[in-house]
Amino acid sequence: MRLAVAFGITASILVVQVVGALLTGSLALLVDSAHVLTDAGGLLVALVAASLVARPTTAHRTWGLRRAEVPAATAQAAVLLVVGVYVLFEGVRRLVSPTEVAGPQLLVFGAVGLIGNVAAIIVLAPGRSGTLNRRAAYLEVVNDALGSVAVIVAAVVIELTGWTRADAVAGLLIGVLILPRTLALLRETVDVLLESTPRGLDLDDVRVHLLDDPQACVAEHFPVSIEHSTFQLEPSSHAPPEHAHHD
Repeated sequence: MRLAVAFGITASILVVQVVGALLTGSLALLVDSAHVLTDAGGLLVALVAASLVARPTTAHRTWGLRRAEVPAATAQAAVLLVVGVYVLFEGVRRLVSPTEVAGPQLLVFGAVGLIGNVAAIIVLAPGRSGTLNRRAAYLEVVNDALGSVAVIVAAVVIELTGWTRADAVAGLLIGVLILPRTLALLRETVDVLLESTPRGLDLDDVRVHLLDDPQACVAEHFPVSIEHSTFQLEPSSHAPPEHAHHD
């Protein structure tokens, strides 16, 4: 329920900020909107994943739909990476050739975004130490709030000094903040899709554990009381006679 409420708040913020970016011409607000879009997608994925994980497995999908969030997260990271690269180029261009930005309107839209983000933080705060999905969702909303703060600061600087390059600087800062996280998420999801070895797992340790004492390994990992087990290697020619003794 909390994820659904947070998603509704974040989606509303997204609509407001996209409209604001179009009206004010603000790069910082546009970048923050892209960030909010990714976070809204993350909240939606977390919300859907909570439902999909509960679905039973089938003969066609033996693991059910538990991995549906992986390709969705990969797509989100790829989109945000493209946006981040665009922001870096556009930010540098606007530093060289600044464009007009409506400071008062930018301040209003930034404040609305911050209020919405704070509301989402309050909603998600009780579950911030729960599941990975909830923890990730909480961190995403906190990052959104920081982006809104950057937009507000840029708006105040523009309004007080008339230095419109503050918008480009704020956009670049937000882009620099989100790109490392985007690359980390993309690398992690691609590793899962490629079925790479999980981080922290030493295959040599696993191999030693399996081969050092097979009986103890079987007894440890299977919920069956096994007091004795024998492993015997035989040539394939022994298979037909053995089948006759077993059902």
